[in-house]
Parts: sequence; C-alpha cells; structure tokens
Amino acid sequence: MFLATAIRALACIMAYARARIVVEGEVQGIGYRNFVRTRATMQGITGWVMNLDDGRVEAVLEGEKEVIERVIEMCKKGPLFARVSNIEVRWEDKFDRYSSFTIKR
Repeated sequence: MFLATAIRALACIMAYARARIVVEGEVQGIGYRNFVRTRATMQGITGWVMNLDDGRVEAVLEGEKEVIERVIEMCKKGPLFARVSNIEVRWEDKFDRYSSFTIKR
C-alpha cells in the first residue's frame, strides 16, 4: 500500500513542469495577456504573463507538462486579432508553485 502511494506521489511530482515562453508578433494591445490567463486558468495552470518593452509577451506556466504543452499550442494561435510569429519555449527546473495565474503590469 505504502509503495503504491509513494509511486503515485512521485509520478505527480515528475509530471509537474515549468515553461517560460516569449511570444513575438502582434501580441500587445489586443487582449493577448488576458487570453493567456484565461486559457491557463481554465486548464489548471498557474504562473503569470506580462508585456515586454520590446513588444513581445512573456509568460511562466507551471503545472502538468502535458497541460502546459496544450496551453502553449493555444498561445500559438492567440485571440482573434493576434498575429503570433514565433514562440520561444524554455523548460525550467525551478518552481515557484504559484497559487493562481496573474497578469503582471
């Protein structure tokens, strides 16, 4: 019993992941950050999203790796008026264990 519980707990820990993405294109002033927050929250992903001074958008996503990958696929499309030209994805080993998904100003 203990071994099975320990294996399930380890599987949960191993599935937990963190990705930092930087999105290029026409992604500011069209609701892109709210789009990311809404999609991430709906999928149970925590972290944050913010505009960068150079016109790109950066986000940190924490949660199950497969779910993060789904959110990243959604980010490639973005909201109606977004024109995403590139998304850089960097998987990180550091975790902040956020309690929600926020928009940074």
